[in-house]
Amino acid sequence: MARKYQLIIVGGGPAGLTAGLYSARGGFKVLLIEKEVIGGQIANADRVDNYPGFPEGISGFELARLIHQQATNHGLETMSGEVTGLTSRYGSNIVNTTEGDFIAQAVIIAGGSQFRKLEVPGEGEFLGKGVSYCATCDGPLFRDKAVAVVGGGDTAVTDALSLSKFVSSVKVIHRRNQLRASKVLQRKAQTEPKIEFIWDSVVTEVKGKEKLTDLVLKNTKNGIISLLAVDGVFVAIGLVPNTEYLRGVLPLDEGGYIITTELMETTVPGIFAAGDIRHNSVKQAIVAAGNGAVAALSAEWFIDSL
Repeated sequence: MARKYQLIIVGGGPAGLTAGLYSARGGFKVLLIEKEVIGGQIANADRVDNYPGFPEGISGFELARLIHQQATNHGLETMSGEVTGLTSRYGSNIVNTTEGDFIAQAVIIAGGSQFRKLEVPGEGEFLGKGVSYCATCDGPLFRDKAVAVVGGGDTAVTDALSLSKFVSSVKVIHRRNQLRASKVLQRKAQTEPKIEFIWDSVVTEVKGKEKLTDLVLKNTKNGIISLLAVDGVFVAIGLVPNTEYLRGVLPLDEGGYIITTELMETTVPGIFAAGDIRHNSVKQAIVAAGNGAVAALSAEWFIDSL
């Protein structure tokens, strides 16, 4: 028999954890479901320097742990599992998971995103053998080795700076001739002697034998193909929202992100969304946490209205 809750939260990143904190503290019976690590993407951050209240910075993993502990202290239940489906009925939503079905009066979707892949030959074959999507997790394995980072945004440049502390060299491969990263990060990267930029280029193949040895690059302007010898490559080309199971349930934008109001409401009564999974999210932990608080309050108002 399906277990019943007043509120179910999908996703354990800053948005989901903050929503859980607010709702559990408000006296509601709340279950948070996370399929991977509590903290979501921020758990991979080696250092978070712009979250208020931590003047010396804090690791993403520790920040997530503290928020989770605070929410748990107020009665939040958490469960490890993957949500595979959602059937919405006014005031009685069925949430299907790998651990069984659950029923809730309201649901907050805060499932965040997953790493976007290059989708080129060899990428899957050499995953864990030179190909990585997490510089914080795998960077130390490449001490004193040559690596590459693919991407031009904040994540890519942050990864390059982090890796430069212990690798011999970092090549940043970007499809354009200008970075999208913040000016502060750009200045840091451009003054780091271990970091070099390969402009107007894309990776078309990952090559190797037992492990990665080379990247095949194509110049986007002249089409010239070249080979770059590296021991590892860190892919940082963006994220894909975890909303596949919501197609046909909620309106999504072209990128698969959930469209909401400023109160985190979707078009379906009783279903809310918060954090990076929302349309036009700026993908910052503090904003996700704020979204989570708003979503929790909106969900509480909805539940009280039933």
